[in-house]
Amino acid sequence: MTRARSFQLVLLSLIAAFALSGCNTVEGFGKDVKKAGGELEEAAEEAKN
Repeated sequence: MTRARSFQLVLLSLIAAFALSGCNTVEGFGKDVKKAGGELEEAAEEAKN
């Protein structure tokens, strides 16, 4: 394997790792927003009653 090919393989592996960790981060953020929205909705219902 040439040096350039090895570099490309390492670079591709790093990009894949960052992409996968980014997906998990966005998924976690979505869950946090959903939870906050649910709590806000409950507070609004309690204030209404």
